[in-house]
Amino acid sequence: MTDLIRYDLLAQDALRGVVRKVLTDVARDGLPGEHHFFIAFDTRAPGLRISDRLRAQFPEEMTIVLQHQFWDLKVGEHAFEVGVSFNGSPERLLIPFAAVKGFFDPSVQFGLQFEVQSNENSEGVSGELKVANNDKSGEKPLPVTPPKGAGSEPEVAKPVRESPAAEQTDGAGAQIVSLDKFRKK
Repeated sequence: MTDLIRYDLLAQDALRGVVRKVLTDVARDGLPGEHHFFIAFDTRAPGLRISDRLRAQFPEEMTIVLQHQFWDLKVGEHAFEVGVSFNGSPERLLIPFAAVKGFFDPSVQFGLQFEVQSNENSEGVSGELKVANNDKSGEKPLPVTPPKGAGSEPEVAKPVRESPAAEQTDGAGAQIVSLDKFRKK
């Protein structure tokens, strides 16, 4: 039987809502406790705005770390915008939620992986995206305190590629569950 309701897409949409809610709270209140995020995204996704320099360096995907050195996080319904630094150069990124491939908070070993739809006509992906300004503080970025073992700049890491198995571990014991595990094959 064919799934005409497309539960797989509905589930991914709902889980992207979790990412949107977390980022909205962080934009309003800052990062609580030791929480920080690794966010992997498809650099070819429609609606994504990154510099040509970063697009050339990461032609398919990249991961950003939201921990110590980010500023002006703004979250909208379909995308988020954030300032980050790469090798001492400030960059402004606009990332549609539909482009997000992975979200991981190592402080609590929580992770999500998503399939990125390549259809440019998907709702909320193509065209100009509006981002609400949730930063009412007007404060400057927080001072940088790199994590132990890190250089003065955050490291851009490649996301873990999905293996044929539906479950993976990140090496620290956290389990990352792919949505494919719940699909009827």
